[in-house]
Amino acid sequence: MTTMGKHNEFGKEGEEIAVAHLIEKGYEVIGRNYRFLQGEIDIIAQKKGFLAMVEVRARSNDKVIRIADTVTKKKISLLVMVADRYVTERNLDVEVRFDIIAILKNKRVFSVEHIKGAFYHF
Repeated sequence: MTTMGKHNEFGKEGEEIAVAHLIEKGYEVIGRNYRFLQGEIDIIAQKKGFLAMVEVRARSNDKVIRIADTVTKKKISLLVMVADRYVTERNLDVEVRFDIIAILKNKRVFSVEHIKGAFYHF
């Protein structure tokens, strides 16, 4: 298997861990891998009248830079555009929050960091 293949496999595993975390915390997962143009929202979850647009970041090393800090301004712009499209096409009147779930794999142990309201779109 190529490095890219392993990376994608780990990314999918990270998303599964993130979904399980959200469900455990009382969220309803209503969408996954929602795409529009060049952007994608990994998970769309709902809880008490708001939508959480969740970016999942999975890494096996957190030494150089914090996982959450790898979300660039360009990525944020794409996430906002995609979230706007999702809400608009469904004619939703709901508060939207952007979260990051960082999954750090250290040997066989996973740690999950859920950063609520990681950035704002206004």
